Amino acid sequence: AFCDLHGNMALAEEFVKYLIADARKHCPDEMELFAKFVDKELLPRLDFVVERPFQRITYTDAVDLLKKSAEKFEFPIDYGLNLQSEHERWLTEKHFKCPVTVFNFPKEIKPFYMRSNDDRKTVAAIDLLVPGIGEIVGGSQREERLEMLEENMRRHNMDPAEYKWYLDLRRYGTAPHSGFGLGFERMLMFITGVANIRDVIPFARTPGSAEF
Repeated sequence: AFCDLHGNMALAEEFVKYLIADARKHCPDEMELFAKFVDKELLPRLDFVVERPFQRITYTDAVDLLKKSAEKFEFPIDYGLNLQSEHERWLTEKHFKCPVTVFNFPKEIKPFYMRSNDDRKTVAAIDLLVPGIGEIVGGSQREERLEMLEENMRRHNMDPAEYKWYLDLRRYGTAPHSGFGLGFERMLMFITGVANIRDVIPFARTPGSAEF
């Protein structure tokens, strides 16, 4: 509560750094094992991430950078399209060479509950990208204004009457607020250096692989 877009970006960055630092502090033997057998550059890379501020860039500027690059991408890049993993990794690995928070996305590609910016074209959304993986955190400042929320619902072909309970949360008392979600397995990949997400899933689902 009482957290805007910039507060949300700062909290997401702080959270990722905290998780890395906590693993380094409380699991030194395990981290040394991963650094020895999985990724020899793991520990200096993690220390680099913890010690330096993340880069921040608007979606619009990120698209401009990608379009002006000489990189040949498999997926097209243009304003109004979602960034693909190859785009995210180019930003973090080749251009900025550090984690990047992309913010202020076109409203057409984001859910109705994200707060509209003053330009009425973008919403206060964030994607936190890290090298080697891409998006690891996604979030936004939520739309706390009842009228704007109803307008967004209609724009998404949703019937506001079916979401009365949700609208009542705004109608009978609300405050500016934000939130984000972290990809747990992606975070494990980043901390351990493991390349395949299947190898860090706590309860793996691999049909046909278990013989009885």
